[in-house]
Amino acid sequence: MIKVTGLVKRFGGTAVLDGIDLAIEQGEIIVVIGPSGTGKSTLLRCLNFLERPDAGRLTIGDLDVDVTRASRADILTARRRTAFVFQNYALFANKTALENIAEGLIVVNRWPKEKAHARAREILERIGLADKADAYPASLSGGQQQRVGIGRAMAAQAEVILFDEPTSSLDPEWVEEVLNLMKQLARERQTMLVVTHEMSFARDVADRVIFMEGGRIVEQGPPDQLFSSPQDPRTRDFLHKVLATQVTIDTPT
Repeated sequence: MIKVTGLVKRFGGTAVLDGIDLAIEQGEIIVVIGPSGTGKSTLLRCLNFLERPDAGRLTIGDLDVDVTRASRADILTARRRTAFVFQNYALFANKTALENIAEGLIVVNRWPKEKAHARAREILERIGLADKADAYPASLSGGQQQRVGIGRAMAAQAEVILFDEPTSSLDPEWVEEVLNLMKQLARERQTMLVVTHEMSFARDVADRVIFMEGGRIVEQGPPDQLFSSPQDPRTRDFLHKVLATQVTIDTPT
């Protein structure tokens, strides 16, 4: 169980997160949607302490801290329990696919190298890249690099995986392979908090969709409900614009 209460993050005089309350149950898949610049990615980064929040409380399992008073030990515990998938892959260019997946297990979890590499090979098999164990990121496609990034998060066996627009940096031909891997994790009931513009993924996979605007949660609910009958005019306006754009793009000319 992950819970945030009254989460605030300011940049200068602007509250990018303005009192977020959110609870995530084990095995729940939550998708966060909303306009660019509304705090979606900042929410993920605050949960992982990549950004230090200015106020609020965070609970992850038996870790329960005031975010403004979190110690280095608290932050390390939070990071062990929240794996992060970045939109730009964030792989080590000088390490192979296997080494990229094993690195966190060795450095953060202090696993012996042999054990970490064995786990990395298991993960590469699961994500369909067993033959790329010795390949460096530069030799991999964008989709393969992002699958390695997801594999790194899977290896950590974290309580929740945080996905920050994982397909936004991909060429269109690589998007589906990454979404298919995420759908596989969803079927396995891996707890996931996903920021994305992929509305079809949200419809098909999410247990709950959250619409954010202006640093606040405006509306949330099951995907069928939120997409078919949004209650807030801001949600309706956003979905109308996004879905109309996607239809325009997907319709043959």
